[in-house]
Amino acid sequence: MDRWQAMRVFLRVAESGGFASAARALALSPPAVTRAVAALEDTIGTRLLTRTTRSVKLTEAGTRYLEDCRRILGEIEEAEAAAAGSYRQPTGLLTVTAPVQFGRIHVLPILTAYLAQHDGVTARALFLDRIVNMLEDGADVGVRIGHLPDSGLSAIRVGRVRQVVCAAPAYLDRYGAPDTPHALQDHTIIASTNLSATPEWRFGRERRTSVALRPRLICSTIDAVLAAALDGQGIARLLSYQVAPAVAEGRLRLLLTDYEEEPRPVHVVSPEGRRAPAKTRAFIDLAVERLRANPWINPEE
Repeated sequence: MDRWQAMRVFLRVAESGGFASAARALALSPPAVTRAVAALEDTIGTRLLTRTTRSVKLTEAGTRYLEDCRRILGEIEEAEAAAAGSYRQPTGLLTVTAPVQFGRIHVLPILTAYLAQHDGVTARALFLDRIVNMLEDGADVGVRIGHLPDSGLSAIRVGRVRQVVCAAPAYLDRYGAPDTPHALQDHTIIASTNLSATPEWRFGRERRTSVALRPRLICSTIDAVLAAALDGQGIARLLSYQVAPAVAEGRLRLLLTDYEEEPRPVHVVSPEGRRAPAKTRAFIDLAVERLRANPWINPEE
């Protein structure tokens, strides 16, 4: 096995966390994978992985070498793609990730429009309410809501959303509207395990305050929280894009707007940046254009 192939094997073992899983992904036998990594370690003259009966972990040298492998292999793939034309023409499988509701409402229409433009591409929509490890899950493009950690991802800001408190007119007509965050303690609260994992809601920008709450209803999905709020069952806290249509139609009213936190940014992210193949760059261009024109995440001031 040549050096380039051995590097590919090492990269797959490191990312999958095991020799057996790497062997399956590469369609190789487990002994072949083990020999390739061992030969690479012998050539380099240092251990890249520590092996136990249950796990495989990178050594300090392995961690540095992994990043070099990604860069080198990425450059090789870019050169091959350019020679084959795929760097210029979108082809292959595109995997896009986003939060569940945002993905369904705002990303899926972009993805279907993209597929209509590019016959040579197939797509996988990975909509999950958790931070996806884009390398491990094989995602080409993601939409992230919130401030980004220093993750090494290439990011383009496309908008912002607010965390808002809201209730149906029927609830407010019956129980009144809270005039301060602490007044929420006298109301029926609907909470989400996704957005309200703690029993506190935080408010304010320069002057921050937290309010301890005891929700009457806790739902595992955003759709359920929204449905309960629309049904007049209590006061909920959601993201502005999630309630915007209902607010525009008068089915929900926003509360405590003077106490809101700073808006959360929305970014389109990619692990490859400018080196991405045509399929990824074409989708990013379309997503950035459509999302920046979306009034739910770029409202007029």
